[in-house]
Amino acid sequence: MSFDIVKKMYDEIGAWGLCCAVDIKECSADLIRDPEAIQTYAKELCDYVLKMKRHGATHVEHFGEDEKVAGYTMIQLIETSCVTAHFSNATNTAYIDVFSCKCFDPQEVAEFSKNYFCGKEFTLSHFFR
Repeated sequence: MSFDIVKKMYDEIGAWGLCCAVDIKECSADLIRDPEAIQTYAKELCDYVLKMKRHGATHVEHFGEDEKVAGYTMIQLIETSCVTAHFSNATNTAYIDVFSCKCFDPQEVAEFSKNYFCGKEFTLSHFFR
């Protein structure tokens, strides 16, 4: 769905916020296991794609006792809400969520994220709040 359509719907329903979820398959194993690359991703996504002010430091932590779910998780607060991501070591998959009360382009978030992590394909869903 084009950003023009998303923005029009956002305005027409008087949405308080927009939430999008991006699942990216076959990501670069090196990138999703590199906390510095994940921090850079959060900065570039917020600064150049979302054009939203980051609030505080990006939190990146690796955890998960069960290898099925182990990987890095990233949380970046933004002045209009937050960006979160989980990266699965077992499947080289990225699960990225953006929620904001400022409208943004979910398709641009998905394409930027797929390209940044060198993924093969993505699925995207979004909804208004």
